[in-house]
Amino acid sequence: MAIERLARTGLTRRRLLGSAAAAIGTAIAPRFVRAQGGTGRIIVSGASGRLGGLTVAELIERGVEASRLILVSRTPETLERYAAMGASVRFGDFTKPESLPAAYAGGTRMLLISIGGSPEDPAPAAHKRAIDAAKAAGVRLIAYTSYVGIPGGDTAGRAADHLETEEVLKASGVAWTMLRNSIYMDRLVGEAAQMIAAGRAIVPRNEHKIGYITRADCGAAAAAVLSTPGHENTAYEITGPELVGVRETAAAASAVTGRPIEVLDETPENPTRPGFGRPAMTLVTDHFERLTGRAPTSVRALFEANRAALLGGSA
Repeated sequence: MAIERLARTGLTRRRLLGSAAAAIGTAIAPRFVRAQGGTGRIIVSGASGRLGGLTVAELIERGVEASRLILVSRTPETLERYAAMGASVRFGDFTKPESLPAAYAGGTRMLLISIGGSPEDPAPAAHKRAIDAAKAAGVRLIAYTSYVGIPGGDTAGRAADHLETEEVLKASGVAWTMLRNSIYMDRLVGEAAQMIAAGRAIVPRNEHKIGYITRADCGAAAAAVLSTPGHENTAYEITGPELVGVRETAAAASAVTGRPIEVLDETPENPTRPGFGRPAMTLVTDHFERLTGRAPTSVRALFEANRAALLGGSA
Protein backbone atom coordinates (compact mmCIF):
# COMPACT_ATOMS: atom_id res chain seq x y z
CA MET A 1 0.00 0.00 0.00
CA ALA A 2 1.17 3.53 -0.76
CA ILE A 3 0.73 4.63 2.85
CA GLU A 4 2.93 1.84 4.19
CA ARG A 5 5.58 2.57 1.51
CA LEU A 6 5.57 6.21 2.53
CA ALA A 7 6.32 5.24 6.12
CA ARG A 8 9.23 3.02 5.14
CA THR A 9 10.88 5.57 2.84
CA GLY A 10 11.41 7.79 5.87
CA LEU A 11 13.46 5.20 7.74
CA THR A 12 16.85 6.30 6.40
CA ARG A 13 16.05 9.91 7.15
CA ARG A 14 14.98 9.13 10.69
CA ARG A 15 18.28 7.34 11.35
CA LEU A 16 20.07 10.55 10.37
CA LEU A 17 17.76 12.57 12.58
CA GLY A 18 18.51 10.50 15.66
CA SER A 19 21.13 12.90 16.97
CA ALA A 20 18.74 15.80 16.44
CA ALA A 21 16.24 14.31 18.87
CA ALA A 22 18.41 15.43 21.78
CA ALA A 23 17.81 19.05 20.81
CA ILE A 24 14.01 18.81 21.00
CA GLY A 25 12.38 20.42 24.11
CA THR A 26 12.48 19.12 27.67
CA ALA A 27 8.83 18.45 28.50
CA ILE A 28 9.52 14.81 27.68
CA ALA A 29 13.01 13.36 27.71
CA PRO A 30 14.37 12.72 24.19
CA ARG A 31 14.22 9.09 23.08
CA PHE A 32 16.65 6.90 21.20
CA VAL A 33 15.77 6.32 17.57
CA ARG A 34 17.39 2.91 17.18
CA ALA A 35 16.27 -0.13 19.12
CA GLN A 36 18.40 -0.76 22.19
CA GLY A 37 20.07 -4.06 22.88
CA GLY A 38 18.62 -6.52 25.34
CA THR A 39 17.16 -9.95 25.74
CA GLY A 40 13.62 -8.97 26.72
CA ARG A 41 10.89 -10.23 24.46
CA ILE A 42 8.21 -7.97 22.95
CA ILE A 43 4.59 -8.99 22.62
CA VAL A 44 2.41 -7.44 19.93
CA SER A 45 -1.19 -8.33 20.70
CA GLY A 46 -3.28 -8.04 17.55
CA ALA A 47 -0.23 -8.49 15.33
CA SER A 48 -2.20 -9.48 12.23
CA GLY A 49 -4.29 -6.30 12.25
CA ARG A 50 -3.34 -3.23 10.24
CA LEU A 51 -1.80 -1.29 13.12
CA GLY A 52 -0.23 -4.43 14.55
CA GLY A 53 1.33 -5.34 11.22
CA LEU A 54 2.79 -1.87 10.77
CA THR A 55 4.23 -2.01 14.28
CA VAL A 56 5.87 -5.39 13.67
CA ALA A 57 7.40 -4.22 10.40
CA GLU A 58 8.71 -1.08 12.11
CA LEU A 59 10.23 -3.08 14.98
CA ILE A 60 12.18 -5.20 12.52
CA GLU A 61 13.26 -2.12 10.55
CA ARG A 62 14.51 -0.60 13.81
CA GLY A 63 16.81 -3.57 14.36
CA VAL A 64 14.76 -5.72 16.75
CA GLU A 65 15.59 -9.37 16.08
CA ALA A 66 12.59 -11.44 15.06
CA SER A 67 13.49 -13.96 17.78
CA ARG A 68 12.59 -11.29 20.36
CA LEU A 69 9.05 -10.94 19.01
CA ILE A 70 5.96 -12.72 20.32
CA LEU A 71 3.17 -12.08 17.82
CA VAL A 72 -0.32 -12.81 19.14
CA SER A 73 -3.36 -12.99 16.91
CA ARG A 74 -6.72 -14.68 16.45
CA THR A 75 -5.39 -15.63 12.99
CA PRO A 76 -1.77 -16.65 13.59
CA GLU A 77 -1.63 -18.38 10.21
CA THR A 78 -1.44 -14.92 8.59
CA LEU A 79 1.92 -14.31 10.30
CA GLU A 80 3.86 -17.21 8.84
CA ARG A 81 6.42 -14.91 7.19
CA TYR A 82 7.48 -13.69 10.63
CA ALA A 83 7.53 -17.21 12.04
CA ALA A 84 9.97 -18.11 9.24
CA MET A 85 12.18 -15.23 10.42
CA GLY A 86 12.25 -16.62 13.97
CA ALA A 87 9.35 -14.84 15.65
CA SER A 88 7.08 -16.75 18.02
CA VAL A 89 3.57 -16.69 16.52
CA ARG A 90 0.76 -17.61 18.89
CA PHE A 91 -3.02 -17.76 19.08
CA GLY A 92 -4.65 -15.40 21.53
CA ASP A 93 -8.20 -14.09 21.79
CA PHE A 94 -9.55 -11.65 24.38
CA THR A 95 -12.89 -13.46 24.26
CA LYS A 96 -11.11 -16.73 25.13
CA PRO A 97 -9.18 -15.79 28.29
CA GLU A 98 -7.90 -19.36 28.64
CA SER A 99 -5.78 -18.72 25.51
CA LEU A 100 -3.96 -15.69 26.94
CA PRO A 101 -1.52 -17.16 29.53
CA ALA A 102 0.25 -19.26 26.90
CA ALA A 103 0.05 -16.44 24.37
CA TYR A 104 1.87 -13.99 26.64
CA ALA A 105 4.32 -16.37 28.31
CA GLY A 106 7.91 -15.16 28.23
CA GLY A 107 7.16 -11.57 27.20
CA THR A 108 8.47 -8.56 29.09
CA ARG A 109 6.93 -5.67 27.08
CA MET A 110 3.57 -5.72 25.38
CA LEU A 111 1.60 -3.59 22.94
CA LEU A 112 -2.09 -3.85 23.79
CA ILE A 113 -4.00 -2.67 20.72
CA SER A 114 -7.49 -1.61 21.73
CA ILE A 115 -10.56 -3.36 20.37
CA GLY A 116 -14.10 -2.13 19.81
CA GLY A 117 -15.92 -4.50 22.15
CA SER A 118 -19.66 -5.15 22.08
CA PRO A 119 -22.66 -4.60 24.37
CA GLU A 120 -22.29 -8.20 25.55
CA ASP A 121 -18.53 -7.88 26.10
CA PRO A 122 -17.47 -4.23 26.53
CA ALA A 123 -13.96 -3.28 25.47
CA PRO A 124 -12.71 -2.37 28.98
CA ALA A 125 -13.66 -5.81 30.27
CA ALA A 126 -11.85 -7.52 27.39
CA HIS A 127 -8.83 -5.27 27.88
CA LYS A 128 -8.78 -6.09 31.61
CA ARG A 129 -8.59 -9.81 30.84
CA ALA A 130 -5.58 -9.15 28.64
CA ILE A 131 -3.93 -6.93 31.25
CA ASP A 132 -4.49 -9.47 34.03
CA ALA A 133 -3.09 -12.29 31.88
CA ALA A 134 -0.06 -10.24 30.88
CA LYS A 135 0.69 -9.36 34.50
CA ALA A 136 0.39 -13.01 35.53
CA ALA A 137 2.75 -13.97 32.70
CA GLY A 138 5.40 -11.58 34.00
CA VAL A 139 5.02 -8.72 31.53
CA ARG A 140 6.62 -5.62 33.05
CA LEU A 141 5.39 -2.87 30.68
CA ILE A 142 2.11 -2.58 28.77
CA ALA A 143 1.74 0.07 26.06
CA TYR A 144 -1.93 0.70 25.34
CA THR A 145 -3.31 2.37 22.21
CA SER A 146 -5.65 4.92 23.71
CA TYR A 147 -7.39 8.07 22.45
CA VAL A 148 -6.22 11.62 21.90
CA GLY A 149 -9.31 13.30 23.36
CA ILE A 150 -8.78 12.14 26.94
CA PRO A 151 -6.44 14.98 28.02
CA GLY A 152 -9.11 17.46 26.96
CA GLY A 153 -11.77 15.77 29.04
CA ASP A 154 -13.49 13.90 26.22
CA THR A 155 -15.47 11.02 27.75
CA ALA A 156 -18.08 10.49 25.04
CA GLY A 157 -18.46 7.27 23.06
CA ARG A 158 -15.27 5.27 22.62
CA ALA A 159 -13.37 7.80 24.73
CA ALA A 160 -15.17 6.45 27.80
CA ASP A 161 -13.91 2.94 27.02
CA HIS A 162 -10.36 4.18 26.60
CA LEU A 163 -10.47 6.18 29.82
CA GLU A 164 -11.77 3.17 31.77
CA THR A 165 -9.07 0.94 30.28
CA GLU A 166 -6.39 3.49 31.20
CA GLU A 167 -7.64 3.43 34.78
CA VAL A 168 -7.61 -0.37 34.84
CA LEU A 169 -4.07 -0.44 33.49
CA LYS A 170 -2.82 2.15 35.97
CA ALA A 171 -4.35 0.18 38.85
CA SER A 172 -2.84 -3.12 37.69
CA GLY A 173 0.60 -2.51 39.17
CA VAL A 174 2.26 -3.07 35.79
CA ALA A 175 4.27 -0.18 34.33
CA TRP A 176 2.26 1.47 31.57
CA THR A 177 2.58 3.70 28.54
CA MET A 178 -0.46 5.38 27.01
CA LEU A 179 -0.25 5.94 23.27
CA ARG A 180 -3.14 8.35 22.81
CA ASN A 181 -3.43 8.18 19.04
CA SER A 182 -5.25 10.90 17.16
CA ILE A 183 -7.72 10.10 14.37
CA TYR A 184 -6.13 8.31 11.43
CA MET A 185 -5.19 10.69 8.63
CA ASP A 186 -5.63 7.84 6.13
CA ARG A 187 -9.38 8.52 6.08
CA LEU A 188 -8.74 11.88 4.43
CA VAL A 189 -7.70 10.20 1.16
CA GLY A 190 -11.28 9.10 0.54
CA GLU A 191 -12.69 12.44 1.66
CA ALA A 192 -10.33 14.35 -0.63
CA ALA A 193 -11.23 12.09 -3.56
CA GLN A 194 -14.88 13.01 -3.06
CA MET A 195 -13.98 16.71 -3.00
CA ILE A 196 -12.07 16.38 -6.26
CA ALA A 197 -14.88 14.46 -7.93
CA ALA A 198 -17.45 17.06 -6.84
CA GLY A 199 -15.17 20.04 -7.42
CA ARG A 200 -16.32 21.54 -4.16
CA ALA A 201 -16.08 21.17 -0.38
CA ILE A 202 -18.30 22.61 2.34
CA VAL A 203 -16.98 23.63 5.75
CA PRO A 204 -19.42 22.67 8.54
CA ARG A 205 -20.45 25.42 10.94
CA ASN A 206 -19.40 23.29 13.91
CA GLU A 207 -16.08 22.11 12.50
CA HIS A 208 -13.30 21.22 14.94
CA LYS A 209 -9.96 20.75 13.24
CA ILE A 210 -7.96 17.63 14.09
CA GLY A 211 -4.26 16.80 14.36
CA TYR A 212 -4.63 13.72 12.16
CA ILE A 213 -1.86 11.09 12.23
CA THR A 214 -1.29 8.25 9.78
CA ARG A 215 -1.76 4.69 10.92
CA ALA A 216 1.82 3.98 9.83
CA ASP A 217 3.09 6.76 12.08
CA CYS A 218 1.12 5.28 14.99
CA GLY A 219 2.93 2.00 14.33
CA ALA A 220 6.25 3.83 14.35
CA ALA A 221 5.48 5.47 17.70
CA ALA A 222 4.47 2.13 19.20
CA ALA A 223 7.64 0.47 17.94
CA ALA A 224 9.74 3.25 19.49
CA VAL A 225 8.14 2.71 22.89
CA LEU A 226 8.50 -1.06 22.71
CA SER A 227 12.14 -1.04 21.62
CA THR A 228 13.73 1.76 23.65
CA PRO A 229 13.91 2.43 27.40
CA GLY A 230 12.41 5.18 29.53
CA HIS A 231 8.69 5.15 28.75
CA GLU A 232 7.33 3.79 32.02
CA ASN A 233 4.20 5.48 33.37
CA THR A 234 4.15 8.07 30.60
CA ALA A 235 1.31 9.21 28.34
CA TYR A 236 2.02 10.37 24.78
CA GLU A 237 -0.44 12.31 22.62
CA ILE A 238 0.36 10.98 19.15
CA THR A 239 -0.74 13.61 16.62
CA GLY A 240 0.21 14.87 13.21
CA PRO A 241 2.07 18.13 12.54
CA GLU A 242 -0.91 20.45 12.06
CA LEU A 243 -4.60 20.94 12.69
CA VAL A 244 -6.55 19.95 9.61
CA GLY A 245 -10.09 20.71 8.57
CA VAL A 246 -11.99 20.85 5.29
CA ARG A 247 -10.07 23.86 3.99
CA GLU A 248 -6.67 22.31 4.64
CA THR A 249 -7.76 19.00 3.12
CA ALA A 250 -9.07 20.69 0.00
CA ALA A 251 -5.97 22.86 -0.38
CA ALA A 252 -3.60 19.88 -0.14
CA ALA A 253 -5.69 17.77 -2.52
CA SER A 254 -5.82 20.57 -5.09
CA ALA A 255 -2.09 21.24 -4.82
CA VAL A 256 -1.21 17.57 -5.36
CA THR A 257 -3.63 16.87 -8.23
CA GLY A 258 -3.93 20.27 -9.89
CA ARG A 259 -7.71 19.96 -9.72
CA PRO A 260 -9.62 23.02 -8.49
CA ILE A 261 -11.84 22.63 -5.44
CA GLU A 262 -14.28 25.38 -4.50
CA VAL A 263 -14.51 25.73 -0.70
CA LEU A 264 -17.80 27.04 0.67
CA ASP A 265 -19.04 27.74 4.17
CA GLU A 266 -22.11 25.82 5.24
CA THR A 267 -25.38 27.68 4.70
CA PRO A 268 -29.00 26.57 4.36
CA GLU A 269 -28.39 26.58 0.61
CA ASN A 270 -25.13 24.61 0.99
CA PRO A 271 -25.80 22.04 3.70
CA THR A 272 -23.33 19.36 4.69
CA ARG A 273 -23.07 16.57 7.19
CA PRO A 274 -22.22 17.48 10.82
CA GLY A 275 -18.57 18.32 11.36
CA PHE A 276 -16.31 15.47 12.42
CA GLY A 277 -14.42 15.90 15.66
CA ARG A 278 -14.92 17.46 19.07
CA PRO A 279 -13.13 20.28 20.89
CA ALA A 280 -10.96 17.87 22.90
CA MET A 281 -9.50 16.51 19.65
CA THR A 282 -8.12 19.92 18.62
CA LEU A 283 -4.60 19.08 19.71
CA VAL A 284 -1.12 18.99 18.15
CA THR A 285 2.00 17.86 20.02
CA ASP A 286 5.59 17.00 19.15
CA HIS A 287 5.50 13.70 21.06
CA PHE A 288 5.73 11.64 17.87
CA GLU A 289 8.90 13.43 16.79
CA ARG A 290 10.46 12.98 20.21
CA LEU A 291 9.77 9.27 20.12
CA THR A 292 10.88 8.57 16.57
CA GLY A 293 13.36 11.32 15.69
CA ARG A 294 11.41 12.45 12.62
CA ALA A 295 8.44 14.64 11.81
CA PRO A 296 5.04 12.99 11.40
CA THR A 297 3.59 12.59 7.92
CA SER A 298 1.83 15.69 6.61
CA VAL A 299 -1.44 15.69 4.71
CA ARG A 300 0.41 16.89 1.62
CA ALA A 301 2.88 13.98 1.82
CA LEU A 302 0.07 11.47 2.34
CA PHE A 303 -1.80 12.79 -0.68
CA GLU A 304 1.33 12.74 -2.85
CA ALA A 305 1.77 9.05 -1.99
CA ASN A 306 -1.87 8.40 -2.90
CA ARG A 307 -2.35 10.69 -5.90
CA ALA A 308 -3.90 7.99 -8.06
CA ALA A 309 -6.49 7.26 -5.38
CA LEU A 310 -7.36 10.96 -5.18
CA LEU A 311 -8.04 10.93 -8.89
CA GLY A 312 -10.25 7.87 -8.70
CA GLY A 313 -7.56 5.43 -9.80
CA SER A 314 -6.40 7.42 -12.83
CA ALA A 315 -3.08 9.23 -12.53
